Amino acid sequence: MEPLQKEAKDNPSASANLLSKIFFCWLNPLFRIGYKRRLEEDDMYRVLPEDASDRLGEELQEYWNQEVQKAAKELRPPRLSTALIQCYWKSYSLIGIYIFVEEVIKVIQPVLLGKLIEYFERYDPTQSASVREAYIYAAGISLSTITLALLHHLYFYQVQLAGMKIRIAMCHMIYRKALCLNSSALAKTTTGQIVNLLSNDVNKFDEVTLYLHFLWLGPLQAISVLLLLLYAIGPSCLAGMAVLFILLPIQTMFGRFFSRLRSVVFCMVFHMVFSNYRSVCLVFQSCVLCFRAETAVLTDDRIRTMNEVISGIRVIKMYGWEKPFGTLVDEVRRMEIFKIMQSSYLRGLNMASFFVASKIVIFFTVCVYVLTGNKLSASRVFMAVSLYGAVRLTITLFFPFAIEKASESLISIQRIKKFLLLEEVAPQHLGFPVAEKKDHMVKIQDLVCYWDKSSLLSAVLGELSQESGVVKVKGELTYTSQQPWILPGTIRSNILFGKELNLKKYDRVLRACALNRDMDLLPGGDLAMVGDRGANLSGGQKARIGLARAVYQDADIYLLDDPLSAVDAEVGRHLFEECICGLLRKKPRILVTHQLQYLKAADQIVVLKEGQMVARGTYSELQGSGLDFTSLLKEDQEEERQDNTPQPGTVSRLPYALSDNSSMSSCSSSRYSLIEGAEPLAAVVHPTEEESRLEGNVGLRMYVKYFLAGANVLVLFVLFALNALAHITFVLQDWWLARWASEQKHMSVTEHLNGSYPQQLDLDLYLGVYAGLTATSVVFGFLRTLVFFNVLVTSAQTLHNSMFNAILRTSIQFFDINPIGRILNRFSKDIGYLDSLLPWTFVDFTQVFLQVIGVIAVAGVIIPWILIPVIPLLAVFLFLRHYFLQTSRDIKRLESTTRSPVFSHLSSSLQGLSTIRAFKVQQKFQEMFDEYQDLHSEAWFLFLTTSRWFAVRLDGICSVFVTITTFGCLYLRDGLEPGAVGLALSYAVTLTGMFQWGVRQSAEIENMMTSVERVVEYAELESEAPWETDKQPPDNWPQAGSIIFDRVNFSYSANDPLVLKSLSVVFTSSEKVGIVGRTGAGKSSLISALFRLAEPEGRITIDGFLTSEIGLHTLRQKMSIIPQDPVLFTGTIRKNLDPFREHTDEDLWNALQEVQMKVVVEELPNKLETVLTESGSNFSVGQRQLVCLARAILRKNRILIIDEATANVDPRTDSLIQQTIRDKFQACTVLTIAHRLNTIIDCDRILVLDAGMIQEYDEPYVLLQNQDGLFFQMVQQTGRAEAASLLQTAKQVYKDKKRVTDTRHAEDTCVIFETSL
Repeated sequence: MEPLQKEAKDNPSASANLLSKIFFCWLNPLFRIGYKRRLEEDDMYRVLPEDASDRLGEELQEYWNQEVQKAAKELRPPRLSTALIQCYWKSYSLIGIYIFVEEVIKVIQPVLLGKLIEYFERYDPTQSASVREAYIYAAGISLSTITLALLHHLYFYQVQLAGMKIRIAMCHMIYRKALCLNSSALAKTTTGQIVNLLSNDVNKFDEVTLYLHFLWLGPLQAISVLLLLLYAIGPSCLAGMAVLFILLPIQTMFGRFFSRLRSVVFCMVFHMVFSNYRSVCLVFQSCVLCFRAETAVLTDDRIRTMNEVISGIRVIKMYGWEKPFGTLVDEVRRMEIFKIMQSSYLRGLNMASFFVASKIVIFFTVCVYVLTGNKLSASRVFMAVSLYGAVRLTITLFFPFAIEKASESLISIQRIKKFLLLEEVAPQHLGFPVAEKKDHMVKIQDLVCYWDKSSLLSAVLGELSQESGVVKVKGELTYTSQQPWILPGTIRSNILFGKELNLKKYDRVLRACALNRDMDLLPGGDLAMVGDRGANLSGGQKARIGLARAVYQDADIYLLDDPLSAVDAEVGRHLFEECICGLLRKKPRILVTHQLQYLKAADQIVVLKEGQMVARGTYSELQGSGLDFTSLLKEDQEEERQDNTPQPGTVSRLPYALSDNSSMSSCSSSRYSLIEGAEPLAAVVHPTEEESRLEGNVGLRMYVKYFLAGANVLVLFVLFALNALAHITFVLQDWWLARWASEQKHMSVTEHLNGSYPQQLDLDLYLGVYAGLTATSVVFGFLRTLVFFNVLVTSAQTLHNSMFNAILRTSIQFFDINPIGRILNRFSKDIGYLDSLLPWTFVDFTQVFLQVIGVIAVAGVIIPWILIPVIPLLAVFLFLRHYFLQTSRDIKRLESTTRSPVFSHLSSSLQGLSTIRAFKVQQKFQEMFDEYQDLHSEAWFLFLTTSRWFAVRLDGICSVFVTITTFGCLYLRDGLEPGAVGLALSYAVTLTGMFQWGVRQSAEIENMMTSVERVVEYAELESEAPWETDKQPPDNWPQAGSIIFDRVNFSYSANDPLVLKSLSVVFTSSEKVGIVGRTGAGKSSLISALFRLAEPEGRITIDGFLTSEIGLHTLRQKMSIIPQDPVLFTGTIRKNLDPFREHTDEDLWNALQEVQMKVVVEELPNKLETVLTESGSNFSVGQRQLVCLARAILRKNRILIIDEATANVDPRTDSLIQQTIRDKFQACTVLTIAHRLNTIIDCDRILVLDAGMIQEYDEPYVLLQNQDGLFFQMVQQTGRAEAASLLQTAKQVYKDKKRVTDTRHAEDTCVIFETSL
């Protein structure tokens, strides 16, 4: 919860003058910095007050709240679109003035062009008045070109800002809602879906605002152009306009062709062509809605699955389940890409139709015009061409885009609205004013919920929906969760959790929570960075940090959900005495615990069994009640007198303790001792690394990789040829039209001079060639677009698969140092770019680039000397582009890296939702989210404004080119054909918007290629060892299950210190070994070395096979592990037990029976087919652990590893698990890392580790004979009664084994004697 460490610079746009704002000159200092060095976050400007996340979000939230209240009164569902319109309609409507004036000038400019060409048609050197008039027209064309450029960029800058504001406000609302979701709402959504809302859905607002004004402007402009065309060429224009409007439903027909309703659509389409205009829009909208909705659902599914895979990657690797999860993601991705390909074809057809629309329209217009007896003239033809060009962009591109983007936005609005209407936690337990906080209390009466012990605390917190009953809380609550939640950041920030640092209080809390030693060991102490979910901390460290966070808050009432289970006996006793009964002695505390030895100190004990309260009272009362409770603890009055555990009555307001009813004997959590003088182990901390950001140009290598990922060289050559042919025919069609008009003029002049009879052109020839060129340009235009989209979408699919496979194959350390949000960002945002935006931009750029070449080539052929000024203009352009890209690339990369923290913060918040709400820091977390959003907005704002800075200057170059061409034609008017002038000028005028757009698209491609870089970076991650190798052990390996460590050194990476040092140990076949040691002793590292999560030095052999020589899957799938943190995945219980479907239902039920889960599953509505929620959250932690045990039983491997797996289950369940392991894994080699010494006291041998080295290794009873040994001291720390019990158990096991051994020895002797006789 640390504030962002960034020096904010004032935003110069706020104080810039009018000219500076129009030309974006206030950005010049930034470009100078960016040209000299790489831009950093500190170089960005502070977000403008009106663009701040909190301000925008709260404004929209207010409108949404009003809409919800109004809808409730009117008994209708609320409409998010209504809230959006009410919030933004005024400001957005005013922006429409820019585009209205721009489109008016666009319509006037072709008239000026026609008048200028008309001058060339009736050119007379003797008439000076007409020359002056021509210069006025030329000046008008030049001036209108400059004005259009300025208005165009002002409009797009403003609408992009409007889109950014809506997106920011919506993100604020989504995160705010996420902080309020109750348990039933969380069951209806997933982290992946919320990430998708924040990464993809909200981006639709950035896009829709660009084009929305064209919905009313398009028809208005069409009417204006139609009137001017009637004036210019008469009724013949109606043919062209009809074709223009028919193109809309034809585009819709192509879109619908790819949808599932195609059988009905053809009649619908042709009906709509000749019915009303609105219906056409609706069909197009429904088509896009279909693809968008289906794709969004699949994207949600993929990101959710990815989130689960990344969260559970350690377990997936240990189980060797990469392939089935890879197949699962591949299948979802395959379906998603199928929909994306369909929508890309639709988009490609729309783009192609836009580029060929002018050709088809002009073709039909000319055909009707000449076939009705009219003669072509350059002025009329090219005036019509320019008018069609003016309206073409709006009608065939912007208007369909407006419909498409509005449709997609409606889908996103519906998805966001559905999320915003999910149920929230009740606004309760907000505390009382200080004056009323005299007697703090929690009152629970007749409460009915679906619950276990942790659920009771959830009900007190207001997290659990209650069926009936009352929960009253008087005072401020705080809470520690059973599974500690660690926020990425420093350890100090995790403890302070937004509070001011008070050093005295802070030190007292560290001491009470036994964290001083950890702070000494960690590099950086309490300022050491911890990764996502505290991945680089041990379970005990996370638990103590979570407890310290609660204690530091200084609340009135403490809810402690089993914070002692993750620590050893000594530390547990320290926490109980110094913290729970020490620092917190004056506070009411409700403690959920399995540590029954602490119950004596409780004022009141509540015993729960199967969700029912079966007993309540003091320790003495429950002892005398005759309940099963009396067998839980052995009486030892002497111990009570000498024990350090505080007595009931000696401390005021002792905690409530919640315990499961059990018949087990005393059971404590004992694992290690903090022995003075023991060699300290350098703690291994993998700090969260800053996200990498590449520098400089996106190299040619990256473009080659991108294209070759989508097609082979031959297909790419065909694509190149199609593009070239399409544009050659594109230009030839216009050239033929100009030639036709010039021939017609020559013929008319000849008739006039000679007085001869009218001569007719060979109409069949001219029309035939013209029709052939038109048809060819249309065919090639469509083909190149479809092939292009196919190649680039296939590339996105290939790169996604490569990145995902690389993620699955990389080492576990990668996930320790990279937050989940950062990895998900590449699979959501970056892949989103590759799927849709980058292909569209690439196709668009290619078409525009070829058109620009065509314009310059045509102008150069008609007026060769014009190439002279083109050279310096080209030089200026190239420098400008280089100058711009130096800064633009860095800004785009900054935009990508500042986006990741937004997702990471969301993901972390969802994981710690109950903790955040218990501490009532929702507002602080909202403020942090707003800070991350503002940081991203700073980068996004610069991205928008620098693009406009570049575009304005490019259009300035184009305006110079248009001016030179226009006045050059007048200056060299002698000998110029009107058709050639018309062609050159009509092409030059289109260059203004087109050139800057094409260049900006090229820059945008380079910017978006950073996403390709980021994907390729992950696709080229260093892999761990191969999953399979040529050396294959037998199918029945390992038969014995013997494991030998021979001088093994182990560290998690080359730069980390050793966590295992020259470790040599033998685990014999079928041996049961308990592994104990303090935090950081190397217990879990020994398991990591065995599973090769990082490659160890030395030799590890299993049944004679060197583990380093066989494949990872071969190794890992032959060992079963029950991990410390139980991991379940969204899907059925069957899928979680048996992802490969290798077992029968009977096997599954038997396995569940063995772990006491059969009854629980049978009571579920769909039994084995019941779908678990995300992370299996509809099971308790203990139940999830039992499911993991059932998995191990099903695998039937000869080696079982149990990594502190029973820390979160009650003693009775623990006993049942241990018994199950003894029965089902009797013939297996079992290695158990345990908290509770009673769970491993009957093992064959105990391995005691300290500082990565073996301290002791022998039978438990033998170790207990050495009073100077570590194991003896650990047993003594459990208390006298428990120590005596453990010693007795160890002695009995030792005797039993000795008796069995002696019997076997006697039998062997007898056989030998008989044989000798």
